[in-house]
Amino acid sequence: MTPVILSTDALLFLLLAGVAAFVWHARRHEHLRRPWRHVARSNIGMATAVILLAYVSLGVLDSMHFESRGGMASDDIISLFDVVASNLRERQEKTYSAPFSAWLYTKETLELPDGRVARGYPRLKWGGASLDDPLTERAADIAWRALLGLLLALVLSAVVYLPLAWSRGRRQRVAVPAMLRGFFIERRGETAWPAFNITLVVLVLCGFVMASLAGEYHLFGTDKVGEDVFYQALKSIRTGLLIGTLTTLVMLPAALFLGILAGYFRGWVDDLVQYLYTTLSSIPGVLLIAAAILMLQVYMSEHAEEFNSLVQRADLRLLFLCVILGITSWTTLCRLLRGETLKLRELEYVQAAQAFGVRGLTIISRHILPNTMHIVLISIVLDFSGLVLAEAVLAYVNIGVDPTMNSWGNMINSARLELAREPIVWWSLAAAFVFMFVLVLAANLFADVVRDAFDPRLGRGRG
Repeated sequence: MTPVILSTDALLFLLLAGVAAFVWHARRHEHLRRPWRHVARSNIGMATAVILLAYVSLGVLDSMHFESRGGMASDDIISLFDVVASNLRERQEKTYSAPFSAWLYTKETLELPDGRVARGYPRLKWGGASLDDPLTERAADIAWRALLGLLLALVLSAVVYLPLAWSRGRRQRVAVPAMLRGFFIERRGETAWPAFNITLVVLVLCGFVMASLAGEYHLFGTDKVGEDVFYQALKSIRTGLLIGTLTTLVMLPAALFLGILAGYFRGWVDDLVQYLYTTLSSIPGVLLIAAAILMLQVYMSEHAEEFNSLVQRADLRLLFLCVILGITSWTTLCRLLRGETLKLRELEYVQAAQAFGVRGLTIISRHILPNTMHIVLISIVLDFSGLVLAEAVLAYVNIGVDPTMNSWGNMINSARLELAREPIVWWSLAAAFVFMFVLVLAANLFADVVRDAFDPRLGRGRG
């Protein structure tokens, strides 16, 4: 297996390296640690951080690609997540099937044991295959598998937390039950560890239960070509995370550079920057994205020999979409930074630096930029959920990611036709809604905590 680094993979790992560097830098400076301690004191902040870390972990796992020579050209490049979830990936049915069903969702012509031909629902190849009589055995089998996954999760949690409680209790001369209460019930210290640990255990319980059930059933059914919808929803996490994070890499440099320059130097520089973002804001974003995607499609069709697989083709379109979204979304942050810089340049310590002859770029790097980072952090976190939802909207109008790429937007777009058929197929829409709702809700709640911590007007992150 040969490792393959796609363009979006490289940018994602670059972004993670930047986050790690910021964490290392923040640990050494008290004024940077103080707001994050406010986030750690929040029960909502710690709980949503666990959920976001779970999504990020799955996205990173799905971004480690390598070549696999055992399939079709479109499947030559697979990810580490595909290997872990090979059971879901390879168990493909013939067509639609409902969640936890043992039969197809559409009738077919069947040959009965006595030789007669009749219309009926055939058994699935994989879903409930171990059951002799699904009508009588399925409910008990689902309950047993859910209980087995629950027990395994509890055993794993006990293996992790009991030794940890014993080790810490021995150092602090506290009994193990008291330490466990500190882990899950009684809050000790500033950090909201009970919220963190409870959320983590709940996620582990849900993960083990779903993994146990997914080994025998299709949790969210199958789509038109028989692919597991649960697998599609998990694969779509990477697309949503990339849309929400890589757009920041495009938006942030332009917004920082132009916004601070316009606010500090004013005059013709300010007029030029204002003219630029006013002109760009007057262009409808959807039309600009549609035109850019059409241009990319023309280029890819004329240079098809440059793309070795459908995965690389879809990855280029995803990267191009992130670039276009970044170009259309930097203007708001630029306005905020310009206004903040106009205020900061009038403060006494900035005027004192100017009076001593300090160069403008030095003042910007030492005084202006550090005091605008709270606006940058708040804007990035608040915009993340909006970008995730934007992908679904763009896919709905067929100008989003490549149709061959797994994304919540493509799932919702395909569900548009499935909801109009009879009988109705609702599980693709439900799966996309559940996973997107959890991510966006967690991101919004976490963004609210970060805003409270970093906004100097509230004063919470500074005290």
